[in-house]
Amino acid sequence: MSARRTQSLLWLAQRTSAGVLALCVVVHLVTMIIAVRGGLTAAEILGRTRGSFAWAAFYSVFVLAVAIHAPIGVRAIVAETRGAHGRGIDAAMLAFAVLLLALGLRAVAAVTMGPAS
Repeated sequence: MSARRTQSLLWLAQRTSAGVLALCVVVHLVTMIIAVRGGLTAAEILGRTRGSFAWAAFYSVFVLAVAIHAPIGVRAIVAETRGAHGRGIDAAMLAFAVLLLALGLRAVAAVTMGPAS
């Protein structure tokens, strides 16, 4: 794949993931504000998320968007700082993406797996 095509695909992936992230952040913050203003405790919120496929799916999409968006941005910063792109940077950012995805999905599982209370 040509460098120009790769850059175009990365640009598109970052912009698309930014849109998904914006929507996810708004949904998350509005939900948390409503829950807290409604008097729910953290334990009660977790009681509602446990066993919920919908929340697991929502937060999995959120995590996937982060795992796509952040490494592309960090890659651009590292490339600008170093003055060049390279396979080493690409490999490091792929590893970073996998780490973000693994840790994020672990958090999703902690919040949504298990019996509903």
